[in-house]
Amino acid sequence: MSGSLVTKNGKHVVNKISDNQFQIEKDGSRGMNVPVTIFANDQLISKMTLDRTLDQAVNVTTLPGVRKHMVVLPDGHEGYGFPVGGVAASDFEEGIISPGGVGYDINCGVRLIRTNLLESDIHSKLKHLVDSLFSSIPTGVGSEGAIKLTNSELDDLLIDGAQWSVENGYGMDSDLESCEESGKMNGADPINISTNARKRGSMQLGSLGSGNHFLEIQKVDKILDKEAANAMGISREGEIQILIHCGSRGFGHQVCSDYLRLSEQAMKKYNLNVIDRELACVPNISTEGESYRKSMFSALNFAWANRQMLTHWTRMTFQKVLNLREQDLEMKLVYDVSHNIAKVERHKIDGESSRDLVVHRKGATRAFPSGMEQLPSKFRSIGQPVIIPGSMGTASWVLLGSPKSMDLSFGSTAHGAGRTMSRSEAKRTHTLESVKKKLESRGIYVRSLTKNGLIEESPDAYKDVDMVADVSHNVGIATKVVRLVPLGVIKG
Repeated sequence: MSGSLVTKNGKHVVNKISDNQFQIEKDGSRGMNVPVTIFANDQLISKMTLDRTLDQAVNVTTLPGVRKHMVVLPDGHEGYGFPVGGVAASDFEEGIISPGGVGYDINCGVRLIRTNLLESDIHSKLKHLVDSLFSSIPTGVGSEGAIKLTNSELDDLLIDGAQWSVENGYGMDSDLESCEESGKMNGADPINISTNARKRGSMQLGSLGSGNHFLEIQKVDKILDKEAANAMGISREGEIQILIHCGSRGFGHQVCSDYLRLSEQAMKKYNLNVIDRELACVPNISTEGESYRKSMFSALNFAWANRQMLTHWTRMTFQKVLNLREQDLEMKLVYDVSHNIAKVERHKIDGESSRDLVVHRKGATRAFPSGMEQLPSKFRSIGQPVIIPGSMGTASWVLLGSPKSMDLSFGSTAHGAGRTMSRSEAKRTHTLESVKKKLESRGIYVRSLTKNGLIEESPDAYKDVDMVADVSHNVGIATKVVRLVPLGVIKG
């Protein structure tokens, strides 16, 4: 019911605006510059009240220059400083940029690769495919990539992103046309990248990592928007797709760590005070702000190059195991979307003319509608593909950016299912045998480097991804196109 009170826990009064929209009103006495808007349902928001999600969202509204509202998406949960599943935009000239608003895994993202195969074509070779992918793609905490770079080579990659990978034989030009920013963030400059970040990056290129990162062989379960699906090259239920979820590895983590420390030190210089030290920030227009942006953009490019290399080895593995040529498989990149990122974009605020804002997407996906010049030409008439990965063993979704997103969420939607259970709680609650048994009962074959890699990512440690997609669809910030379900998974 519109206007009904959801919770008053001594800190926040959360008002229910509609079935899928909630609000914490602006309260100047608490230092809030803008309200908090939450897109969820009763079940999802009840989970947000159990951790610091809403506390962190309110804290973000106190940062200088934050405009319109702080957005919490249906997958929102507690993060570092900013909630994961959060979007905040600060004024380009008067606002700030915050490393915590991007996160440690800079440009954690997903890419979807289509094929012309059906489930029946790979059923007998599924385990062989998964085992071969697991052998050819390095995974896990601290895992070393398949390629070692010199400092000069690393600089080139940090400037050119996925383009570097393609130019060095890891993919095709058409891949770049299906990436956000064409897989290369202009303005990257590695001049201020630390030695530690360089060491970590030069050793980890071409690796999957750990945690919730994965590579999945999936099949199309349902097609809900045939026109949009066809534009993406997805035409039949039962079709095989590959979803790759990873980011900038230790390189991005170190960049974030370095600039969190730098920001904490620089705040005194700019007379900035924050309600939570994890919100450390600097003026967007400042020497430190520009340095962070150039370094963060370099990490964005590292992640795009990394996912491009994983794509190449995935294609090679399918060709080898199935004894088919590249043209037989038609393994085309559908799209690559970024999660943890901050970019300057033009948005309207409360009917004003468009203005430049620094849009922080922390565990959030861009969801631009049709007509936006930032989209590849092939999607400009329908809108941007949005990929929401599920947790291991659950569905994933392909959605389509909607015009409503520009007004409601700075052109953004959810990036995944969102955790409801900490990794330590998952280990207390589950055993390796119970997780494996549950996955096997669903016909899913999994390879993981460690037992904790499976236990910590148990499907019930996450929210219901179908529910997350439903909220996005019902609100109209991104609409449902295709539902995918996993057949085989590799994890670190």
